Amino acid sequence: MSRFNVRKVAVLGAGVMGAQIAAHLVNCKVPVVLFDLPAKEGPKNSIVTKAVEGLKKLKPSPLGVTDDAALIQQANYEEHLEELRGCDLIIEAIAERLDWKEDLYKKIAPFVNDKAILATNTSGLSITAMANVLPEQLRSRFLGIHFFNPPRYMYLVELIPTQYTDATVVDQLEAFVTTAVGKGVVRCEDSPNFIANRVGVAGLMFTMIEVKNFGLGYDVVDDLTGKKMGRASSGTYRTCDVVGIDTMAHVIKTLQTGCAADPFAAAFAMPADVQALLDKGNFGQKTKAGFYKKDGKAIFQFDLKSGDYIPGGNKADKEVTDILKKPAAERVKLLRESSNPQAQFIWAMLRNAFHYAAVTVEGIADTCRDVDLALRWGYGMKQGPFELWQQAGWKQVAEWVKADIDAGKAICSAPLPAWVFDGREGVHTAEGSWSPAKKTYVPQRDLPVYKRQFFREDVFGSGAVDAAVAGKTLFEDAAIRLWTLDDEVVIASIKSKMHTISAEVTAGLTKGLELAEAGYKGLVIWSQDGPFSAGADLQSMMPAFMQGGGKAIAPFEKALQDFMLSLRYSNVPSVAAMHGLALGGGCELAVHASRRVAAMESYVGLVEVGVGLIPGGGGLAYLARRAAEQLEPSKGVSGQTGGDLIGFMKEGFQAAAMAKVATSAIEAKKFGYLVDGDVIVPNKDELLHVAIAQVKAMYESGYRAPAKKLFPVAGRSAKATLQSSLINMRDGGFISQHDYHISSCIADVLTGGDVDYGTLVSEEYLHALERKHFCSLLDNPKTQERIMGMLSTGKPVRN
Repeated sequence: MSRFNVRKVAVLGAGVMGAQIAAHLVNCKVPVVLFDLPAKEGPKNSIVTKAVEGLKKLKPSPLGVTDDAALIQQANYEEHLEELRGCDLIIEAIAERLDWKEDLYKKIAPFVNDKAILATNTSGLSITAMANVLPEQLRSRFLGIHFFNPPRYMYLVELIPTQYTDATVVDQLEAFVTTAVGKGVVRCEDSPNFIANRVGVAGLMFTMIEVKNFGLGYDVVDDLTGKKMGRASSGTYRTCDVVGIDTMAHVIKTLQTGCAADPFAAAFAMPADVQALLDKGNFGQKTKAGFYKKDGKAIFQFDLKSGDYIPGGNKADKEVTDILKKPAAERVKLLRESSNPQAQFIWAMLRNAFHYAAVTVEGIADTCRDVDLALRWGYGMKQGPFELWQQAGWKQVAEWVKADIDAGKAICSAPLPAWVFDGREGVHTAEGSWSPAKKTYVPQRDLPVYKRQFFREDVFGSGAVDAAVAGKTLFEDAAIRLWTLDDEVVIASIKSKMHTISAEVTAGLTKGLELAEAGYKGLVIWSQDGPFSAGADLQSMMPAFMQGGGKAIAPFEKALQDFMLSLRYSNVPSVAAMHGLALGGGCELAVHASRRVAAMESYVGLVEVGVGLIPGGGGLAYLARRAAEQLEPSKGVSGQTGGDLIGFMKEGFQAAAMAKVATSAIEAKKFGYLVDGDVIVPNKDELLHVAIAQVKAMYESGYRAPAKKLFPVAGRSAKATLQSSLINMRDGGFISQHDYHISSCIADVLTGGDVDYGTLVSEEYLHALERKHFCSLLDNPKTQERIMGMLSTGKPVRN
């Protein structure tokens, strides 16, 4: 199948979802035109203009950088329908009214080119009903596409074909959404609320019923149902406040309307506390009151009985949280057998989830895998219901669920399907996942696009290859694994928690580079799970520091800096494959590689100020060198004020001094941590494929390391200029005296210390300045307070 070539996408409807879908397409460098109705007064595009301006104010930002809002082409249905002829994908995202959609489809039909795909972003209406009102020539190229809110951050996209949809069209759109838009695709049956919201919202309703049954407070429930259960940290009720209780009520009503024949329908009645909050106009975070209300630093929770807010902040019982740390089989058994109401509540939650998923899967999904992935990607669950059930022991759990149904303890009396008890050990196997409709195991779709995902995300029990043991191991210890998939490129995977950098990790990376230089085409630094690297491993430094103070850390810093330079000046290419956090030493590691391949959601920055230190792995030397490189060659270093270089280094200085973190790979390029030639990859699961391809391309192109040379620094006068701005911030109370001291150290390194403007220096010279200040700060009691605070609480201390 050839790649579906999307020259431009049209989004019809500039509401909340339409505008944010357009924003994410811009993030992914996909040209987009955003349509809405012509304004009755003023400029015809006013409705779209207002929506685009609104994108700049949203938090979290739907845009990688807010300036890119200007890349959204604005249009209206009266003047610009001709623009549709050049669009290969049209996403309709107007209000959920079939008559309005029918009118729009008739209006646009003459302008849709004969190969374009038309998709509707709906979460409630029947896709088939919409297809039936379409002009006949569009039906085979029409299907549902359901982005989750917010589209930039939510990984799940559901695709819903109809009986008319051409199979090739579905494959083309899945490939585009996967690679170009960076999403995980699940195909759904055309059933009410599709998969994720059908099972997820039903699960929410069941949870609220059990909360009432067991008399628990919202605070305790959220403590139980967040990270302790492998779910989103906001838990149940705080998530409702964030989403909006009015929005949640709309979804509940959709469930009630669309699922009237569902055997669990009686459980979809509007909860009394939700209705009470709706009546009060307390819609959650947007109205500053919902299930919770904040008063100063105190958090209160809604009390249905009094209709007022009462103190919150209670936590789950320790005996229950201890149970939740156990392996799945032991955990589920202990929860079911415990007499603690909180444990009984969680067992009831799990039982209801297993029960509902088993009863409904045949009508909403092709396989049990689709249900699990939809819940993981759309609701932030670590495991879907079928995965946990299988891991906990399929047969035993099935008997427990049946016993509760028979005893009248379950939400619904509908029996588990017969296939649950056919002797199976689960629904996920190496052969595929169970399809109740087809009565067989169905493997994952093998579209060409998935060849780009070496370690494609799959479900428990599928036997998917684990990157930790894949390929051929070249070297491995507790700190790092060096391995290869193809005997051409060395892959270095850091194994420490959060992939922090210790002396052992540095030694491992050095060994990886040596292996690459000895007989491979290059080196890729990549780890499958977790962040790229959260920075230096401060804990590992403590023994040496306790014995010899700051000077005892100097050899570690020197070894790290030396590796960074050996990486930069190696004659084999290297690629840092970045995803998630790349902070401190992780950022320094990335900028010294030959190239960076970064997932869109990469958060990059030099944040050492937070622990009272300066970057010590060559990060400041990198910023100083980059500033010199950006000077116009014809301008040179004329002048005596240092103003030329300051103009280029100011943003880097502010980022390091204020510990600013780029909130996307696009913004990291603006900060200078990514440069022209680096690659931003929308889908994190394609990072390794692209990184290896980049190494091979550089190697085959005759890669040579950059020439090592001296470069000019801005000198003492520039340092004084930078310090004057710090003095104003200190005296204005914006930074502390210790912040001022640390930032002055950063300024000293960036400007080259006590030298004249234009003095030529080497990276090693600036590294020595970095080490001097880094080790001196380690001996400072204020820095020690910050380090100990971070190690003990995980939060920065300001002093």
